[in-house]
Amino acid sequence: MFMRAKEKTAHEKSLVAKRFSKELRLDMRKSDFTRLAGIICFLLFALCSFAWAGTTGKLSGRVLDKQKEPLPGTNVVIVGTTLGAATDLDGYFNIINIPPGKYTVRFSIIGYQTVAVQDVLVKTDNTTKLDAELGEETLTAGEVLVIAQRPVVETNLTSSVATVTSEEVAALPVQELQDVVNLQAGVVDGHFRGGRLGEVQYQINGVSVNNAYDNSSTLRIDRSLLQEVQVISGTFDAEYGQAMSGVVNAVLKSGSERFNLNAEVFASDYVFSNDKRLVKDEFRPLSRQNYQLSLSGPTFLPQTTFIASGRHFVDDGYVRATRVFLPTDNSDFLGKRFYPTGDGKDMPLGFTYEWSGLGKITNRSLANIELSYQAIVNNIEAQRTERADYAYRLNPDGHATQRTFSIVHGLDWTHTLSRSTFYNLSLRQNYFDYTDYVYESIHDPRYFEAGILRSDIAYEDGTAFLQGVDRNRFKQETNSYVLKGAVTSQVTREHLLKAGVEFQYSTVKFGSPGYVLAVIDSITQTEELQPVLSQPPRFPGLSTSYPIALAAYAQDQLEWKDLIVRAGLRFEHFDARTTIPSDLQNPANSIAGAPLSVPKSTSKKTSLAPRLGVSYPISTTAAIFFAYGHFYQLPALREMFKNSDYLILKDLQKDAVETGTLGNPDIKPERTVQYEFGYKHALTDFLGLDFSIFYKDIRDLLGVEFVSTYAAAEYARFTNIDFGNVIGFTIAFDQRRVGIFGSMIDYTWQRAQGNSSDPNETANRRAAGADARPEQIPLGWDQRHTLNATITAQKPENFSISTIIRFGSGQPYTPAVGSGFGADLERNSGRKASFLLVDLRAEKFFRMAGQNLSLFGRVFNLLDTRFVNGFVFGNTGSADYSLTANTDRSNISNPLRYYQPRRIEVGLTINSSF
Repeated sequence: MFMRAKEKTAHEKSLVAKRFSKELRLDMRKSDFTRLAGIICFLLFALCSFAWAGTTGKLSGRVLDKQKEPLPGTNVVIVGTTLGAATDLDGYFNIINIPPGKYTVRFSIIGYQTVAVQDVLVKTDNTTKLDAELGEETLTAGEVLVIAQRPVVETNLTSSVATVTSEEVAALPVQELQDVVNLQAGVVDGHFRGGRLGEVQYQINGVSVNNAYDNSSTLRIDRSLLQEVQVISGTFDAEYGQAMSGVVNAVLKSGSERFNLNAEVFASDYVFSNDKRLVKDEFRPLSRQNYQLSLSGPTFLPQTTFIASGRHFVDDGYVRATRVFLPTDNSDFLGKRFYPTGDGKDMPLGFTYEWSGLGKITNRSLANIELSYQAIVNNIEAQRTERADYAYRLNPDGHATQRTFSIVHGLDWTHTLSRSTFYNLSLRQNYFDYTDYVYESIHDPRYFEAGILRSDIAYEDGTAFLQGVDRNRFKQETNSYVLKGAVTSQVTREHLLKAGVEFQYSTVKFGSPGYVLAVIDSITQTEELQPVLSQPPRFPGLSTSYPIALAAYAQDQLEWKDLIVRAGLRFEHFDARTTIPSDLQNPANSIAGAPLSVPKSTSKKTSLAPRLGVSYPISTTAAIFFAYGHFYQLPALREMFKNSDYLILKDLQKDAVETGTLGNPDIKPERTVQYEFGYKHALTDFLGLDFSIFYKDIRDLLGVEFVSTYAAAEYARFTNIDFGNVIGFTIAFDQRRVGIFGSMIDYTWQRAQGNSSDPNETANRRAAGADARPEQIPLGWDQRHTLNATITAQKPENFSISTIIRFGSGQPYTPAVGSGFGADLERNSGRKASFLLVDLRAEKFFRMAGQNLSLFGRVFNLLDTRFVNGFVFGNTGSADYSLTANTDRSNISNPLRYYQPRRIEVGLTINSSF
């Protein structure tokens, strides 16, 4: 009987194999058409996009029977989706285009038990391995349920990538996307592995949200919107461009077929010691508030879902101002008699008021097509609280207000051509508008009633403004249109190909929207204010540029047995679409007898960037990887186009430098070559080790050159001249939760060196009479030792406790002996003090009236650390005291030189599904 059953099973296997072989030949003929369609799509996309990246992952594995024989034709289905595949003749399968998240995967075939694997985690731009063994079906056996375990190390990665899920974000004491990013190994205050600020590509759902003006993110994203955050601090694939140091790709939540309601509210206060902070700690439980509400689910349209979310955030800071003076007061400074007319009102010295929201609607009613529209909006009103702003503490109405409005919105189209091929098309508008002034109009009479800012040493030691308003005025507006496309195809079992082209057109405006100038009346010899809209070239007003950028890339991911190879090539093209003088030695045609200089179009910049990553297993639990790549990035348009009217040099005299540093729209892309070698090892089934060594060779950084004219005068001009290098290593341990406890710890040692920390540094040193010759020194953010630790204790649906511990060694500063000219010693030869920061979060879950609720508390800067690599006095290396107290009195009395104090929050969350 047993033999007959076994023969029957073998016969069924043979029939399945024959049927599957026939289907496979048919699929191969179909796949030929699919590949042709993919090539046609790729050619059609040659007019598309700028900064497209992955927002989906891949699932692959092998299905065997209990005798370790392959099971061809097994159906592999991701429950709750239309995604799935059938295993090939050797039992292998691949499923692509899977949104990140946790899924149940079901394996089924006639004659065998069905197996369902729950909690299978799929990550963006990553392959999740899932193998299954099916036993023969019996009359009494039902579906076999298996709980998937997250691997303690990702042995198939070819570079340093950190992926943080929404569940992990919710359990940590973090509030925004940037908080999550700063927790990752190799990231120091926004600097990725020793690079300058502005060298990171920020993306939301695979689309760049960087502002071309300064290469920073245009959006602030609350943690409630995050489905997954991917932080790449090492080398990255060819699909990523306009970045030299790293990539942050945040995938936001979407609607589902069930209604989900999420709400959160919290309030907080700063709690600190009065004698150490130089300001009084008063009980203000609503000094920081947050209100967030989101709703998602189906619409009344077929196969259409939505998500809508809104947030209101208030932060009044911890430093207060008192309205003792008004901007229009008129004191007798000569006679040292002061006449304050303010009402004495207590108010925040600086604040942030934010309204933000997300709206997304997704339709899947067309066969194999997903169409969605998404909009993310930020509207922020704020006043700065940097060290210089403390001077407004008695005259707060003279303090400028910063207003920001940004929106990123557009359409996404995803068409699945077959189970192995799909393509994406996206159209986006990224709009950013920023203003910084006291009054909107230069003709506002309050400017002229108030006059210039005035202080006096006889009142508050001259460290506070007693009348007048801030006359600085600035506006920055970026309007970018992004068209993009990409084709992804699993062309064979081993090869996953991806190709795309990208286009971006931008309008960038920045400058002063009119000036309020102080002029001397020729008759009365008194200083008066005068409105000026623009007087080029000295007062150019708003300047506008219209650059375009085009890119194309091809990427192959080879998965052969256990070997992983990711190889790609990226092409980039940039056109500033403006002119520069043809002869830089006579740029303004102001030198008699010299060759004539005429406007010359800027050259079009192109670059080719190869990328390679290899991961090879050396055992079942360990792998080594190597990555190498060239990375190019255009400098911020701010430096390229600011002060770029060379007519300002028409009155240039010998040895004069009053013109400032001239912009240069003809700058080349900056370049970094990165190398990384790593080792990953699952030490036990709950503890993983990740070790990596990295080196970065940085060339063509933005810096300053000095150009000599025919008249032997010199002027400073931005160009590709600065350089640097970074070397370091990271070692990390990931302890998967055992019982209720889980933890992660990483340590990074790195050395970041270069000839300047800021593009203007060389010009500033020369203007100050210091040695401006290039030399390799520690860069200003060279933090040699960084340690991050996360410890969690949680019981699902009961409680959660987590803590984040961060240690950092001191960054460089330039010591000084005394003050004034020649006081500085060797640049960045001193080291600031190290720091330790501890944050806590505790949450208790419960149900009430059928709803899931939780109460939580958070403590930021538990130890009330006052110094975290901030300002120090050059003659002591300390933020607390100076050897020249009289000269430094404005900083000695300034509490804003310290790190933000301890903050305690309490809040309530509501989560409901129906």
